[in-house]
This record gives sequence, C-alpha cells and structure tokens, in this order.
Amino acid sequence: MNGGLSCDGESVALTAATQPGIEEIVLGGLPGLPEIVMHWPFLDFQSGPDGGPDSFIEWWHRAARGDLDPFILIVEGSIADETNKAEGFWCGFGTDPETGQPITAAEWLDRLAPRAMAILAVGTCAAYGGVHAMAGNPTGAMGVPEYLGRDWRSWAGLPIVCVPGCPAQPDNMSETILHLLFQASGSAPVIDVDEALRPKWLFGNTVHEGCDRAGYYEQDEFADRHDSPRCLVKLGCWGQVVRCNVPKRGWINGVGGCPNVGGICIGCTMPGFPDKFMPFMENPVDAGVPTATESVTGSAIRILREIRTAGER
Repeated sequence: MNGGLSCDGESVALTAATQPGIEEIVLGGLPGLPEIVMHWPFLDFQSGPDGGPDSFIEWWHRAARGDLDPFILIVEGSIADETNKAEGFWCGFGTDPETGQPITAAEWLDRLAPRAMAILAVGTCAAYGGVHAMAGNPTGAMGVPEYLGRDWRSWAGLPIVCVPGCPAQPDNMSETILHLLFQASGSAPVIDVDEALRPKWLFGNTVHEGCDRAGYYEQDEFADRHDSPRCLVKLGCWGQVVRCNVPKRGWINGVGGCPNVGGICIGCTMPGFPDKFMPFMENPVDAGVPTATESVTGSAIRILREIRTAGER
C-alpha cells in the first residue's frame, strides 16, 4: 500500500533487489517458498479502474472483508493524522463504494491491521514518520508503529516490522519479505527485531562498523572533500551512531552505498530522521560524535557510541 505520504521511493528501490529479486519471490523461484499473489500499485497486472473487471483496489476490499487469508500488509509512506482538521483528507487510496469518498491510509490500516498476518513498514516514512513528520508539517504524519502502537501484534503474534531507509536498501526489503513468507509457511523462526522494530540481523551494526573508511578514523585521518578516501566524519557523517548495513551491503548488487561513493551518512534509517540529524553537511561534534580534535579513539569511541544509541531505546 502506497496510499500514505510517500515519494514511492521504496517501490522504485524494490525493483532493484537482487538478493533475492522480487521476481524470484513472486515466481516461486526459491525452494520452500509458499505460493503467493502480489498486489502492488507499482507493478500489477490487475490494475483496471475501480469497479472494472480487473479492479486493483478490489483486492484490498476483499482483504478487509476477510476473503484473503493469510496476507502480509506492506505499507509505504507515513500515516497522516486525519483527525487534525475540520474537513477534507490528507491522503487516500481508492474510494469507498458505499460513500464514493476516498479511503484514507489511516482507515485502510484500521480495516486491514486486525486481519493481517504481518505488517511490514518499508522506508523511514512508514517506519517512523520520516520527512513528512518534520517539525511544522501540518499533516501530523507518523509511522505505522506510532499509529497502531509500538506494542501492536498481529493475530499471528508478530510485531510491526520496520525496514527503514530513505529509501530503504532494496535487498533489505526483499530479504525481510522472504523471511516473513517462510515464517508464514512454518519454515522460519519468528522474526527478531530490535528496539526500533528493525530486523536485528540487518540493523545490528553501525555504518562505521561496516565502513571501509573506518580505519582512517582510528588513525585520525579525515577527509576535507568528498573525493577523498578518508573518514567523512568532519564533513558531517553520522556513521558512528547510525545503524545501517549499506556500506557493507552496497546499494544494488553489492555496488554503491553512501560512504562508499563519498556521501556522508545523514541518519536516514534512524527514528527521528531528519530533524534529529540536522543540519546536514556540518561537523556533528555538538551532538556527541567524536572527532580527531578531541583525540578520542578505540574503546572510548565505543562508549560514546553506546551512550548515543541508548537514546533510541
């Protein structure tokens, strides 16, 4: 569902997944994978108009009526607060056949959450509110866990699973989808998530721990321009406190990733992004990230990292 506040970045990114590819999942190309049917606004053969013979939105109405079981609800985009105004709506996804009015993303969550085997929030907007939840935004946008409650559990006993990123790394999304499908078939354990509801095996380490530039940091060798191979912390990189595997995994098929190509980490996989990580492109020393001028290395770096990341628990 991409009916929330979104740029469709996760839908675009998911087409680039290779480990596994979305095609392998849909076509059953992996041993033990249950047979699935995908209903995805970005790529769906049944995409006719509402009320037509190939109505896409009809599958969502069927899910709401309980005709589809089991199903996994994947949410892209933040959920607007539809109660903070006198009239109108912020974002909709299809229309209600009884009233002819748009069905909001919040209402779809109300209808589908009780019937979903699992809910997967992809992208930082769906996970934590993201860009639309910045201070001053009139929509009151929030992530799925904030809307449903962090302690929400599906009828199968599963928590909301978040795969953050702006957009999320393609293989992180497809791998998490794969795990949930194997869990639905009874061939995988319950997915293990951290305090921010992220899969632990994907978000257990910081950007710094997986970064090829980390050795330069320990030697107090810092970049003063983006074409330098040295550590980017003085250019504003948040990699020492942000949990993300992009430097290790790359972006598409192992290639790319923000620090790998000279870009700083701006914290896009973290709760509170972007407000808590601004301004970008400036030395984040005031927020507790150590630099060479402080001559802090080794074990002291790890202690400071633990202090900073404890704030998200």
